[in-house]
Amino acid sequence: MRIRETAIPGAFVISPDVLEDARGRFFEGFRADLLGAATGRSHPVEQVNYSVSRRNTLRGIHGVLNPPGQAKYVSCVRGALLDVVVDLRVGSPTFGRHVVNVLDPDSATAVYVEEGLGHGFLALTDDATICYVLSTAYVPGTQFEINPLDPELALPWGFTEPPLMSEKDATAPSLAEALAAGILPVWDGAATLLETP
Repeated sequence: MRIRETAIPGAFVISPDVLEDARGRFFEGFRADLLGAATGRSHPVEQVNYSVSRRNTLRGIHGVLNPPGQAKYVSCVRGALLDVVVDLRVGSPTFGRHVVNVLDPDSATAVYVEEGLGHGFLALTDDATICYVLSTAYVPGTQFEINPLDPELALPWGFTEPPLMSEKDATAPSLAEALAAGILPVWDGAATLLETP
């Protein structure tokens, strides 16, 4: 398993070793020990979610307030996704920047999204299924959204027709509006918001 940090501190891409033979394929989808060694922090598993989307569905940009904060280990188990992570931590040297990855079962690539980073994706196929391994359980009222079509973010979605979006995502505040409202997490200079292992 190869784990590398992206241009945004706290966002990592995980590429497992895939073993193939006449029967099919096998790979380790999540290793807490290797993730902890690469990130310098633990990732307790408190909840696992799946989301199934039609092609051209846009979900995000979503985050969780701190506290409680929530780190995400994201993988695609069916179809394909254009996955986007945005640094929403006020004061971070990469504030407002993003990283993009294509996730699909063939590559088995996953993305680790630290607390304070925003996450969203565009379904590239029908029945695109994303799996979230979450460090904290859902707490009502702690989620926040940033408009994924905010021109200031200029996220490279690449769709050729208007995407399918929830009302909540379509009417979410821009990055500037969220910053002015004081709802964004604050960078602590160490890229960690939870205790390290």
